[in-house]
Amino acid sequence: MGVFATTDDPGSTGHEQVVFCQDKQSGLKAIIGIYSTALGPALGGTRFYPYASEEAALADVLDLSRGMAYKNALAGLDLGGGKAVIWGDPERIKSEPLLRAYGRFVETLGGRYYTACDVGTYVADMDVIARETRYVTGRSVEHGGAGDSSVLTAWGVFQGMRAAAEHVWGAPTLAGRRVGVAGLGKVGKYLTGHLVGDGAEVVATDVNPKALEWVRATHPQVELVDDTAALVASDIDVYAPCALGGALNDDTVAVLQAKVVTGAANNQLAHPGIEKVLADRGILYTPDYVVNAGGVIQVADEIEGFNFERAKLRATRIYDTTREILRLADEEGVPPAVAADRLAERRMAEVGRLRTIRLR
Repeated sequence: MGVFATTDDPGSTGHEQVVFCQDKQSGLKAIIGIYSTALGPALGGTRFYPYASEEAALADVLDLSRGMAYKNALAGLDLGGGKAVIWGDPERIKSEPLLRAYGRFVETLGGRYYTACDVGTYVADMDVIARETRYVTGRSVEHGGAGDSSVLTAWGVFQGMRAAAEHVWGAPTLAGRRVGVAGLGKVGKYLTGHLVGDGAEVVATDVNPKALEWVRATHPQVELVDDTAALVASDIDVYAPCALGGALNDDTVAVLQAKVVTGAANNQLAHPGIEKVLADRGILYTPDYVVNAGGVIQVADEIEGFNFERAKLRATRIYDTTREILRLADEEGVPPAVAADRLAERRMAEVGRLRTIRLR
């Protein structure tokens, strides 16, 4: 079927397994990263993106799969962390043969990894992948799936933002606050709706003209600015990065006017130490993998037979988890990102240890 390479010794990254997949006829080049199965099978989406190099694709999948392990742990799921990337431009090379070839590679892992949607992949793609593997979530409602996971991702981000607002301003609402949303894609558009409904003043930006057209038609009260740089430097109370990772870098943090950062993007911290810079500037950062867990909660619910109301209730608890992390951060005198890491690592260690008790 193609080239299949795997390593059980991915070096110092701490990953359990990294798999390289290639099917030359369909043009598939993919990497699957499994960071941890301590709590259960690794669950994480498939990102379809035109990386500049294989090294860039590998770096992304390693970062994302580690983040999924922490996200799933704090979401209270009995699932480990994994992620996959397909290297290429989805607008040019995505096809049924490519997606089905990818599905067969997922199937070869025997349930160690469940996939789902991410940047560049959609519910319809998961339906195609599922024709070759049992280990796929985020399928359409017509095929027994959860549908668009962006719905509960945005809901969870909104709950995390409410908890941050309560921590900073004393009330769990964004009413009267100026919130800057960077990215009006699958999640950002739903988040914008929640914010407008809560009485927030929203200012937003996106590189996609269609996204800007959508917000003008749907929420004409939203103010639009030229780019993310203008958004970050503007007079906002809350910054919500909802596009790709690395949004919080040295340049961004130096000019950021917001008192709270709560967004849907994965891996927002560009490098270790940025969380301390944010704290030193008096900016409250709610860890991305805590607040954006609504999507994985939604697709994980599919594994036991999807029920939207049950999944939404679980995603609503992101508010409580965020409050607890902010409380621990204050109590221990550390940034919220450190408190969240400690809480996730504790659960992976304490619950994961139980798997050593043999049932037969």
